[in-house]
Amino acid sequence: MKVLLINGSPHREGCTYTALCVVSNTLNQNGIDTDIFWIGNRPLPGCTACHRCANLNRCTFQDTVNDFLDLAGDYDGFVFGTPVHWAGATGMITSFLDRAFYADLNGGGRRFYLKPAAAVMSARRAGATATWDQINKYFGLMQMPIITSRYWNMVYGTTPEEVKRDLEGMQTMEVLGHNLSYFLKCRDLGSKLVPLPPREPVLYQSCS
Repeated sequence: MKVLLINGSPHREGCTYTALCVVSNTLNQNGIDTDIFWIGNRPLPGCTACHRCANLNRCTFQDTVNDFLDLAGDYDGFVFGTPVHWAGATGMITSFLDRAFYADLNGGGRRFYLKPAAAVMSARRAGATATWDQINKYFGLMQMPIITSRYWNMVYGTTPEEVKRDLEGMQTMEVLGHNLSYFLKCRDLGSKLVPLPPREPVLYQSCS
C-alpha cells in the first residue's frame, strides 16, 4: 500500500512540506510507502469548463495537474497539503484540485473512488479551519473517505522551524498518519471480503 502526499505550497520545502513529512514518516513507520508530489510554483490556470476531459480523461492543459493524474491511479490514499492564504486555500491548489478532480469525474475514471484522503493546513495564525472545510468538500464529492486526527489537521508557524515547535500540530500530524494507516489496512482486509458498492450513473438536475 502507498500514499501520495501533495504539497500545494509554492515553497517546495516550507511549512506545508514540514507537516507532510511528519505524516509521511508516521505512515512509513506503519509499513505504508509514501511519495511527496509538489505541484510547483508556476501559475496554474483554473478550469475553463471546456469539457475536453470527458474524452481525454485528463485536463486539456498540460502541466502538473496531468502529471498528478498520471500517477494517482497507482496510490491507495492521498494527503493534500496547503498553506493558508487570505483565510483559505491557495489559488494554485484550488485550481489544481478543481481541474484534477473534475477531469477524473468527467472522464469516468476511478483514480480516487473510495480511496481515503486527508487535508493538511499550514497557517501563520488564522483561516485554517475555513481551509479545512474548503478542501474536504472535494473529497466528499469524489466519494473519498475523509481521514481525521485528534484535532483539525493543521500546524502553525511562519517557518519550518516554527512549525516544528508547534508540538500539538506535530502530534496531530502523527495521529493523522496512524489513523490513515489503520484505515488503509482495514480497507485492504475488507475489500477481500466485501465487494465494492454498485456505481450509479451520474444524474445532474437543475434546481428549477
